[in-house]
Amino acid sequence: MRLLLVEDHVPLADELLAGLTRQGYAVDWLADGRDAAYQGATEPYDLIILDLGLPGKPGLEVLQEWRSNGLSTPVLILTARGSWAERIEGLKAGADDYLTKPFHPEELQLRIQSLLRRAHGLANQPQLEAAGLQLDESRQSVQHKGEDVQLTAAEFRLLRYFMLHPGQLLSKSHLAEHLYDGESERDSNVIEVHVNHLRRKLGREIIETRRGQGYRFTGAVP
Repeated sequence: MRLLLVEDHVPLADELLAGLTRQGYAVDWLADGRDAAYQGATEPYDLIILDLGLPGKPGLEVLQEWRSNGLSTPVLILTARGSWAERIEGLKAGADDYLTKPFHPEELQLRIQSLLRRAHGLANQPQLEAAGLQLDESRQSVQHKGEDVQLTAAEFRLLRYFMLHPGQLLSKSHLAEHLYDGESERDSNVIEVHVNHLRRKLGREIIETRRGQGYRFTGAVP
């Protein structure tokens, strides 16, 4: 999953980048509201973490601009502003969730997971489940036929994306856009390698290949 982090406090941004990367997210970081307004509207992010007190353009104006232009990407506001009035203002502008600084990193992690599941119609799941699989995002492993299957970081990122999009046909280029940040080289052949690794661990039927089109997470666990 590819996230946009918009935070102008560099030490906090560095801490968040490190934590989110460990959790298997591809993260782009911006510190200016003007840059965020443009990039958030033009890149295919799965979720945006937005600070309100930004240079260039306030975060609230950025959010209002996104929503007025039809951007539906989930937005989680991070801010040191804790008054009820400011929270309500942010939610009215189109924020999906709100977290006041300081916060515990695990709370941010759980809120991100919840927002992503909600965005894909899986809000009632305490953890990500699809095709008879249960994904443990904290341990980056998956339960399959009663066994705990360990995944590499790349396998975990790919499987999580598939499980959030069951039955959807996903091209290699689409997967690359959502699994790598803007600075990474996007090699679609690497995705094929990781798909084959997942098939060996979970069964070939779990991921269907559509020649010339991409992959579909089928949900067919034998």
